Amino acid sequence: MSGRTEGGATHSTFDPRGLSNSRSAPRMKPFPDLRRLLSPRRAPAARLPETLDLGTGSIALLVRRNPRARRLTMRLAPGGGALSVTVPPRTSDAAILAFVERHRGWAEARMAAVPGRIRVEDGAILPFRGATLAILHDPARRAARLETGSEGAMLLVGGDAAHLPRRVMDALRREARADLQARVDRHAAAVGLKPAALTLKDTRSRWGSCTADRRLAFSWRIVMAPPSVLDYLCAHEVAHFREMNHGPAFWALCRALCPDMDAGRDWLKRHGAQLHAVDFGEAG
Repeated sequence: MSGRTEGGATHSTFDPRGLSNSRSAPRMKPFPDLRRLLSPRRAPAARLPETLDLGTGSIALLVRRNPRARRLTMRLAPGGGALSVTVPPRTSDAAILAFVERHRGWAEARMAAVPGRIRVEDGAILPFRGATLAILHDPARRAARLETGSEGAMLLVGGDAAHLPRRVMDALRREARADLQARVDRHAAAVGLKPAALTLKDTRSRWGSCTADRRLAFSWRIVMAPPSVLDYLCAHEVAHFREMNHGPAFWALCRALCPDMDAGRDWLKRHGAQLHAVDFGEAG
């Protein structure tokens, strides 16, 4: 407190930072938060790893929090490229890790049943249009070139070896677009409607899709399947131009567009995982 006189009255002022507003008065140090000192230290929260080490090797771990999920589910992505776990939104990381550990044996068994993975590198033999495609690296070449001879198809790839998987994938995407566009145009003419767009993706859950406004999307890996399978896939999606469902009318139209549709469906069910087993590394 300090006093001064104005008009015979004495007034006082108070500085909450100390006992007085005098500059020489020391400041009071704040008291520590006792709750922090008394509360027990929490153990660090479990963190989800990006990969999981199985008996068959390492695999990417993908966790999806789905608002509609009521329980934890696990599945192996086609080709064995990732282990996907779907969980309710508020599931803790510790609970997810415990779930994965409980089902480790299931994951290892499924991985062991996946067809052998093919690494994209010089000398690799890939499936292509129902046959094979040999990958040959020629560093002096500027652009990738597809050649077909008596010994089969060959893809000559130039540039740095580190970029070879990306260049191979780009070449396959170009071939896929050409094949898909040709088949889509043919079936679209049959139903009298044109597609609004055609995009390529590397989806593992579906081979193709069609929106209500006729926007098509396909997995470019379908170019590695036999041409008749690619034709069925295009007929299937174009049939949605007229029938946005999978009812009897849809399947009747699909069969009219592709009479051999049953063989195409069966091939994808039996061998589709082999196309996802082609490993493009980080490029994929």
